[in-house]
Amino acid sequence: MSESLGERLSVGPEQTLLPADHPDMSVRAELGDGAADPRVVRELAARFPASSLAWALLARAELAGLDDDAAPGDAVAAYAYARVGYHRGLDALRKAGWRGRGPVPVSHVPNQGFLLALLALGDAAAAIGETEEAERIVEFLADSDPTAADMLR
Repeated sequence: MSESLGERLSVGPEQTLLPADHPDMSVRAELGDGAADPRVVRELAARFPASSLAWALLARAELAGLDDDAAPGDAVAAYAYARVGYHRGLDALRKAGWRGRGPVPVSHVPNQGFLLALLALGDAAAAIGETEEAERIVEFLADSDPTAADMLR
């Protein structure tokens, strides 16, 4: 039996989808549609430490404060928060079958926390002068999903 064109074109790693019960979904449910108050997000990170989304939102709040004299941010704290979210996301991806490469689609809502943490890590790395890491993260994000950066900014 010969293989179809579709079978020949689907060579490469399969996409990885985090489960619907990933802790990011609990954080999303708690936050609702409103803006994420950093105090609430900090509480959620403590309650759901495996949530990449909570850590990414904390990093984003610190990064936003870098341009705000009224509530100054801390690039080192942003980097630390983003790194925790990134590593918690890597753990979850591996558990979901990811083998270090392949698509992690941003269209799948449970994946968005990891991708947001990755984006925040790149921005925080750039803010502290870790240029090489920031460049690697841009590539990693594009390899995961080329639309992720535009969708999550």
